[in-house]
Amino acid sequence: MDGYGGDQIRAAERPHLDAGEPLMQRAADGLSAIVGGLLDDPAVRPGDGPGSVLLLVGSGDNGGDALFAGARLAADGRRVAVLRVGSRVHEAGLAAALDAGARLLDGPTEPGATAGDAGAADILQAAVPDDGGRLASVATGAALDADLVLDGILGIGVRGPAALRSPAREVVDAIRELARDQRAPFVVAVDVPSGIDVDTGGIADDHVLHADVTVTFGGVKAGLLMGPAATLAGRIVLVDVGIGAELAAAEPLVRT
Repeated sequence: MDGYGGDQIRAAERPHLDAGEPLMQRAADGLSAIVGGLLDDPAVRPGDGPGSVLLLVGSGDNGGDALFAGARLAADGRRVAVLRVGSRVHEAGLAAALDAGARLLDGPTEPGATAGDAGAADILQAAVPDDGGRLASVATGAALDADLVLDGILGIGVRGPAALRSPAREVVDAIRELARDQRAPFVVAVDVPSGIDVDTGGIADDHVLHADVTVTFGGVKAGLLMGPAATLAGRIVLVDVGIGAELAAAEPLVRT
């Protein structure tokens, strides 16, 4: 399996994005199909009914991928809940999810971020102190009610290992605590487990949500194949979004 760096993935995406190709929609289509299959798998969810999904949504495109996938899942009759952990949200993705029937849970207090702030950076800045504990409690209740959690907090927009900050940190820790008690739902990481270094697999600390499956887009990220992140990614599933030709011309950072 070949693993590519974040810069290589972004360079491969650029001509397609410039041409107006819907890469996020392709990613969401693939992600929703895989999650739907997991919800229908008795080994993952032995119960009856359509199944339920909790989306952990950050401010950037990673959150947008999760929201558009959530919209498709809700349209298919799945129960979908959205928990925002960033100061902003992908508005079109959120609108699509809510229009399809997803439920918006409590979110962070608005910290007054400016429109020019980078989306991923919101997750790495401290928010209103009370948000962490409040949203951790919301996350615990929602996770206990969910069959599957989608980790859409951070993707490849952050360079290097990134320590999650409040309220994302407390939300992730709340679900990790459920896992220690063997009460956590199945976890699917959107592109990468939030907070890993996509090039090296490094992590800033232990506050990373361990994925059962990582659904990655376009090309496998090198960090999923080495370093501490290799043990946090679970089974890796690749979704083709149409950048294979560009990546084939690049030298992978790692081969396994």
